[in-house]
Amino acid sequence: MVFSEHIEQFISALSLSLESQNFVKISLGNYKGLEEALKQILVRKVIIKREEKLAFTFRYKTRDVVKNLSYTEGVNLIAEYLNTGFKIATLFTTDRDLIVEELNNGKLVIREIAPTIKEAPAASHDKQKARLITADSKSYLTDLKITDTAGKVFKNAQNKFRQINHYIEILSALIKELPTGTIKKVVDMGSGKGYLTFALYDYLHSVLNLNTEVVGVEYRQDMVDLCNAVAQKSAFGHLSFVQGTIEDYDANDVNLLIALHACDTATDDAIFKGIKANADLIVVAPCCHKQIRREIEQNKVKNDVSFLTKYGIFLERQAEMVTDGIRALILEYFGYKTKVFEFISDAHTPKNVLVVGVKRAESLNSKAENERKEEILLKIKASKAYFGIGHHHLERLLDL
Repeated sequence: MVFSEHIEQFISALSLSLESQNFVKISLGNYKGLEEALKQILVRKVIIKREEKLAFTFRYKTRDVVKNLSYTEGVNLIAEYLNTGFKIATLFTTDRDLIVEELNNGKLVIREIAPTIKEAPAASHDKQKARLITADSKSYLTDLKITDTAGKVFKNAQNKFRQINHYIEILSALIKELPTGTIKKVVDMGSGKGYLTFALYDYLHSVLNLNTEVVGVEYRQDMVDLCNAVAQKSAFGHLSFVQGTIEDYDANDVNLLIALHACDTATDDAIFKGIKANADLIVVAPCCHKQIRREIEQNKVKNDVSFLTKYGIFLERQAEMVTDGIRALILEYFGYKTKVFEFISDAHTPKNVLVVGVKRAESLNSKAENERKEEILLKIKASKAYFGIGHHHLERLLDL
């Protein structure tokens, strides 16, 4: 294909910018070619599997198409498009911007202007997400088999590491809703191997610079011993793990109570502990909603959703929603603002509902407060009657 002098000059400048590492991007516009609905092409540099490539974004009228090409393929394609349809192209470099344009009279011109962008962007394929918990120099992540000694996340631990950061992002936003200095003691009920407990301690102490005490409660003694050894090795002086159950643990001085994946009524035990302690923040991810499901199955009340709940899988989902819905109402009764949203965990438990209670700072007058509580009790009573529920375990714990 024969190219005009100006196109050759433009392509030569593009190749030179790629070699000298001052390339920023290219924009091709005012398309008059034969490719239907194509409007614009944007080109940037990326690194894929340690190889530098050019990422083309083809902007059509109703969609974008992305293709990654080698430098040679990319440069040749740009030259071809300039010869067969695009009437203007701009090469952005850190030294200058170069514009080649076909005027209305068909004349091709090229001009140079001062650089719009004076620093080349990082050539990463995916924009790196800023993480609250970083992998480097964290001995606890190495001891818990998340990273190697160099701070690189193991391939089989990538999901767990993402889960850790997702969890901290959620808690970070919730903690920011509380007055500064509120969180003095955290208890993680059913802490397991402690991945999330360690990460929260790290965030509270290393990022927020708090002097918060964090306690993990775990029934399995081997997990308790392991986590205490890692905490000691990491010099986490205000982090400890104790053997016990949610039901038996004394949580009276807790500001933040957490219980993730506590089975069935163990979640109710945790919420009960948090309410009794007047905790500022209660965060639970329930599972195994057996108690309410048994109530619904035993009573078999006919209602508007009976056509769904005759199927086991729909009954299970209905029981989950009813169980957690009543939990949220009970938290509201005791003065908490509630949030219920999806919590993405890891490959083994992909999705969970997170039920959150944030203690209300404002107080109503006694009459308004009594009316609010009475309204909530009526909602709970109506919900139980509709689904044929004799009692909710949390309701019974709190003598409602």
